[in-house]
Amino acid sequence: MKHKAIREGVLSCACLFSTTMVTMAQQSQTTIKKTPIQRTSAASGQEMFNSYCAACHGKDAKGNGPAVAALKVPPPDLTTLSQRHGGKYPTMYVESVLKFGAENLPAHGTKDMPVWGPLLGSVSGGINAPQTTQRIYNLNQYIEGLQAK
Repeated sequence: MKHKAIREGVLSCACLFSTTMVTMAQQSQTTIKKTPIQRTSAASGQEMFNSYCAACHGKDAKGNGPAVAALKVPPPDLTTLSQRHGGKYPTMYVESVLKFGAENLPAHGTKDMPVWGPLLGSVSGGINAPQTTQRIYNLNQYIEGLQAK
């Protein structure tokens, strides 16, 4: 009788442990939920960064956003762009990545990063619209202001 109670207790603990491990494994498999782009102020680089970039790059731009666990390659630390480009902020490089994506930029990693030009254009009247150009300029200026000294 005593052995049966002990065996049932051990089995109960094993079942509880298994259930807990399965639940934890399911929770650790993070996925990125893709949602339509939300309209933000074209005048605010910070607002656009927080809405469009921070999920992956982090609010501090160091590559530690909440979506990192679901990415194959972690996003780069954007605060070190100047350091990684000979001490000068690479304005044209960042503009190109924002407008056309990182497909042909092997240093950027995988194609996980969205191509923001068409996305920003979708809320600004097209990829070549003045407001899209303003958005990319202001976002680029904001990222430049985040550079580590």
